[in-house]
Amino acid sequence: MRLMGLAAIYQKPNTSRPNPKNKVYPYLLRGLAIERPGQVWAADITYIPMARGFLYLVVIMDWFSRAVLAWRLSNTITADFCVDALEEALADWPAPDIFNTDQGSQFTSQAFTQVLEDHGVRISMDGKGRFMDNIFVERLWRSLKYEEVYLKAYDSVAEARAGIGAWLAFYNTERPHQALGYKTPREVFDGATWPVDKWKAAARLPTFPQAQQHQQIETDSKEGKTVIPSSQMPHLQSVEDRIQVGGSLP
Repeated sequence: MRLMGLAAIYQKPNTSRPNPKNKVYPYLLRGLAIERPGQVWAADITYIPMARGFLYLVVIMDWFSRAVLAWRLSNTITADFCVDALEEALADWPAPDIFNTDQGSQFTSQAFTQVLEDHGVRISMDGKGRFMDNIFVERLWRSLKYEEVYLKAYDSVAEARAGIGAWLAFYNTERPHQALGYKTPREVFDGATWPVDKWKAAARLPTFPQAQQHQQIETDSKEGKTVIPSSQMPHLQSVEDRIQVGGSLP
């Protein structure tokens, strides 16, 4: 097909578009030994194909344990759903020392970086030649898509959220990793010895909270934003509305 010049014509989502107006922070992980949970967090975005259209998925991951701390789905690529996931992770767990992302406009936006600065987190961003730095999240994307997303072809936002949420809970609490000594991400993250100066009590950490159904669908109206209750989500059969759904994991 390449020799004949044949190629599929379809919209190809780009999840890492930079914004030259946004500040880019230096890369802080070069030569750094990541030796404990909570030392470095990372975030990344991927697209989720649907039966009609696609959604975007962002996760907040602890680098050492590979634990997914929060996630959000959206059918827009603006920064707000990334900020929501970040704020949820910071509300549930002690802030990391360093937060690493690529230079996508969502992560370089003032809304996103200000949250990190307000919590005293050092910001790190990948530069040229650092594509391998997101390898743990890329492995997560591959497993999620081949084991869940590609097998389902979700018809609705509610179906996508339920399927992805269940798979991420399985990933966090049931799937052992060879690199983690055949422990699950949750076991490694829970077993951390947290510094006493962290603002969260260590007693909070041995068990993850139950999945919180932070489900919200927002549609624009002349008066502003109209919030549709999460109970109505199963009735939405398309991604035409502007949506944000996600949650933390058990």
